[in-house]
Amino acid sequence: MKLSLFLCSCFISVSLAGADFSPRPEERQLPTRMHSEMEERPTIEVGQSTGAFVGRDNRVLQGAVDYIAGLGGGIVKIGPGIYEMNDSLHLRSGVSVEGVPGQTILQKSAGKKVDLALDGDFGEEQVTLSEIDGFDVGDGIAVWDNRAGGFHTTVARITGRRGNTVSISRPLNADCMVQNGAIAATVFPVISGYHLEGAQIRGITIDGNRSQNVHLNGCRGGGIFLYRGFGTVIEECVVRNYAGDGISFQQSNDVVVKNCVSEGNSHLGLHPGSGSQRPQISGCTARGNGEDGLFLCWRVRHGVFEDNLLEGNGRFGISIGHKDSDNLIKGNRVALNARSGVFFRNETLGMAGHRNRLVENVIENNATSGEGAGIRIRGVVNDLEFSKNTIRDTRASGGRTQSVGIQIEEKVGQVTLIDNDVRAERKVVDLRPGKK
Repeated sequence: MKLSLFLCSCFISVSLAGADFSPRPEERQLPTRMHSEMEERPTIEVGQSTGAFVGRDNRVLQGAVDYIAGLGGGIVKIGPGIYEMNDSLHLRSGVSVEGVPGQTILQKSAGKKVDLALDGDFGEEQVTLSEIDGFDVGDGIAVWDNRAGGFHTTVARITGRRGNTVSISRPLNADCMVQNGAIAATVFPVISGYHLEGAQIRGITIDGNRSQNVHLNGCRGGGIFLYRGFGTVIEECVVRNYAGDGISFQQSNDVVVKNCVSEGNSHLGLHPGSGSQRPQISGCTARGNGEDGLFLCWRVRHGVFEDNLLEGNGRFGISIGHKDSDNLIKGNRVALNARSGVFFRNETLGMAGHRNRLVENVIENNATSGEGAGIRIRGVVNDLEFSKNTIRDTRASGGRTQSVGIQIEEKVGQVTLIDNDVRAERKVVDLRPGKK
C-alpha cells in the first residue's frame, strides 16, 4: 500500500513537471482586477416559469442582477414575458442584462401621487404622506415640489413604513415644502443605473404605461436612466409610452446607444446631458415623442450621432445648446418634426455649442406646426460646419412648411456651408449684420 501511494505521487509530479502553465503572451490582467480576463463568465437565466430565478416582477430581475454582481459581473438572461415593475431594475457594474428582443417586456406599474403631509427637509431619509395606500415597502418613489425639480428631485425606494411615514433609500436632494406643493409619487425609471462602470442592456422592451403615471423629469428619470453610468452600452432596446424621456443619461461618459427605439414618450426621445462626454448614438429611432427627438443637454462634447431617424417629434428633431461643442452629427434623417429639424439654442459666447459638424444628413418636411427652417441657428455660436446635407421639403405645394433651408440669426459667428443640397423657398436666410 505504501509503495502504491509512493508510485502514484511520483507519477503526478512527473506529469505536472511536463505541462507548461505559464501565462501566454496575449494574457492581460484586467484594469481594475488582480486577474486576467476569463473565458467563461457567470451567467444566469430568469423566466416566468423556468430558469434559476422564476417570477414576474422587478424583484426576481433584481435578485438575478445582484447575484451576478456579487460574483464580480456576468450575464443575466431574461426570458419572454411581461414583467411588472414596481421599482426600477437597478443595474450593477459589470453586469449585462439581455432580453429576447420584442418579447422581454418590462412594464411600469400604475403610479400613485399624493401630497406630502409634512415638509420633507434636505437630507432627511423619510417623508410623511397625506395618504399611504399604494406606497408599499420596496416600491420606487419620487419626491419633489414646484421649486425643487430637475436634479433636486429625489428618486429612491421605500425601505420601511410607520403609519403615514415611509423611510427612503436616499436622502432628500432638497427641501420639499408643503406650501410649495410638495408631492410624492410611485414613479421611477424602469431601468436605472447609478455610479456604474461597464453595465450593458440588450434586447429589452420597456412599456412606460404613460396613461397611469405622472411625469418624471429627465434629469432624474426616463424609461432607461443613467447617472454616472460610465461606459454603459444600451443596444437593441425599445422604450415606448413613458411619462417622461425615453432614454436619458446624465454625467455619464462614453455611453453607447445603438439600434434602439424611443417612441411615444411624453417628453424627450434621446437625452444625453449634464456633462456626458463622448456619447455614441447610432442606428436609433426617436419617433413621436412629445418634445425633441435628440436633445443635447449641457456640456455634451466630442459625441458621435450617426445614422439615426428623428421623426415626427413634438418640437425639434435635434436640439443643441449649452456648451454642447465638438460633436459630429452625420447621416441622420430628420423629418416631420413640429418645429425646426435642427435647432441651435440661444446661448452666450461662453455657453454656446461651438465647432459642431453636420455632415450628410437629410433634413426634410419639418415645421409641421407652422412655417419654419430645416436648420435654425441662434446664439453667439462659432465655427459650425454643414457639409453635404440635403435640406428639402418634398410635400406637395401648399403643404410645404419647411420654407427656409438654413436660418442664421444675428449673433451667430462663423458658419461654413459646403456642398449642401438645399431646396426651399428661401435657401439661406442670414440675419447677421452685413449679410444678405
